[in-house]
Amino acid sequence: MARKNRYHGFIGLAVLGAAEALMLAGVKPFTNWFYSLAWWSYIFIVDQAVYRLKGNSLWVNRRREFWLLIPTSVCFWMTFEGLNAYLGNWFYVGVTRDDWVRWLGYFIAYATVLPGIFETTELLETLGVFRRARIRPVSKTRAWYWPFFLTGCLFLYLPIFWPKYFFPLIWGGFVFLLEPLVHARGGRSLMRDWEQGSPRNFLLLLTSGLICGLLWEFWNFWAESKWVYEVPFVGWLKVFEMPVLGFLGFPPFAVELYVMTAAVSVFRNGRGWHEKDAGKPGGASPLMVLLGILLFLSIYIMAGRSIEFFTIRSYS
Repeated sequence: MARKNRYHGFIGLAVLGAAEALMLAGVKPFTNWFYSLAWWSYIFIVDQAVYRLKGNSLWVNRRREFWLLIPTSVCFWMTFEGLNAYLGNWFYVGVTRDDWVRWLGYFIAYATVLPGIFETTELLETLGVFRRARIRPVSKTRAWYWPFFLTGCLFLYLPIFWPKYFFPLIWGGFVFLLEPLVHARGGRSLMRDWEQGSPRNFLLLLTSGLICGLLWEFWNFWAESKWVYEVPFVGWLKVFEMPVLGFLGFPPFAVELYVMTAAVSVFRNGRGWHEKDAGKPGGASPLMVLLGILLFLSIYIMAGRSIEFFTIRSYS
């Protein structure tokens, strides 16, 4: 398999270059689909870099986990789209009027979120970033479970009812809500890393979130179909379409996605995208798979309709 896929990064680089050129030349549909083309190209470029550096990558060696990240990514981001119906922090402009193309576009674009974050995280890890980072080990206790859980509920409750003042809390709520579950069930817990005196995963995720955030905004800025922001208090100074202070949300967002994905892995007997977890025996039961499919369809349809009613500002 590795031999057959050793050029996927070069293909991604070629697609990215062509998409950039055709988008700047105003050629349709590249002006509308540029964002998705750029991100999928980036994912394969980074994956090949990881494979070249350590001989193991998500696309080449853990392809089943790569494919599973796609609907998970869509489901997670659609959850935030549903919450944005209350927040009103971002809106879409220049989207196609064709219903089936628009809904397909949601899936293709949102499917890049988790692969983009985790491929970037793995590349940083492979390069040895934060390898020597150490902290004083946190005490091993479960006393923080309920405070974390209640904080998570509060972080998700306040932005819905008072979005003008509490909207930033949405980019951390699921960390506090789900980290106790992940820790209690022996999953990839960031708190367990801290108990061992290692903040490395946490720091890698923060850095990955900032890198991906910069790329999200950079590639979004040039696309014809894109999002724009209406953020209270801080929207006056922007880099690309994002208010400058808004970039502070990307690092905790990456941590949040990691914890959410780790929570899903708990119900798969610990299997996940990470190299050490992809080969674990077992997996989700048929009942959990069925419930997962039903949950995905429910969130996709309901959040998709909220986009249609609340988030789209203009059509191309």
